[in-house]
Amino acid sequence: MMGKWPDLVAEFDRWEEAGRVATLWWRDDDAVAPTARLRRLLSIGSGVPVSLAVIPAAAELELAEWLARWARSTPGAHVAVLQHGWRHLNHSRVGKKSEFPMERASAKVALDLTAGRTRLSELFGTRALPVLVPPWNRFDDSFLVLLDSCDLAGISRAQPRADAQLTPGVTEVNIHVDLVAWTGGRGFIGEEAALGGLAGHLRARRSGAVSADEPTGILTHHLVQDEATDAFLDRLIAVSVSHPAVRWVGAREIFASAE
Repeated sequence: MMGKWPDLVAEFDRWEEAGRVATLWWRDDDAVAPTARLRRLLSIGSGVPVSLAVIPAAAELELAEWLARWARSTPGAHVAVLQHGWRHLNHSRVGKKSEFPMERASAKVALDLTAGRTRLSELFGTRALPVLVPPWNRFDDSFLVLLDSCDLAGISRAQPRADAQLTPGVTEVNIHVDLVAWTGGRGFIGEEAALGGLAGHLRARRSGAVSADEPTGILTHHLVQDEATDAFLDRLIAVSVSHPAVRWVGAREIFASAE
């Protein structure tokens, strides 16, 4: 699905005409250290909430210290930390990559989840939310029952969710538009594809084709982000924050029941 800026604004207008507010949220994956690319991303997103999916086993103390300083020095900054698996390792023997494929033993999955939660809590304190972002957005549903016992009450994968509560006590809020062209050189997917994806999910929410309450999620990966993606995000934020029927929401709000 392809789109242009007027298409997105027109969809925002339809939400306004219906007396509703279109919610957006932003997740960025693979954070481990305070790199120049991460600083650039947070600078672009300084006016809206950003959720950083941090790889626990690789996370550096320097990232926690820098993030705390950045938040204190940036008025209106809203940055939450989510748990990006444990080591971001592929354990799938066949098929697509996954750190938590069906063939893994439940006990080993639980150990990884608990270790990740403990590590991020030690580094980031209350900034680390009990929300799992599985690497490659894959987490076999058979393991959902483990989350609560591992002190995790939320999960974020990809595509429109089937149900907000897939298992008791666990909230799912996903992302719907990945801005990286993974099979095309890892650059920007392009304005038309990004805008088409955003407008399409918003339209589906408005019509009831998918969960209307799930915020439209945008996914970035700062380590491979290019200037075209930066420019798109700059414009998207400017267009959206100026519209009365659009609101950016942070992970702490959308996973409120998970805390």
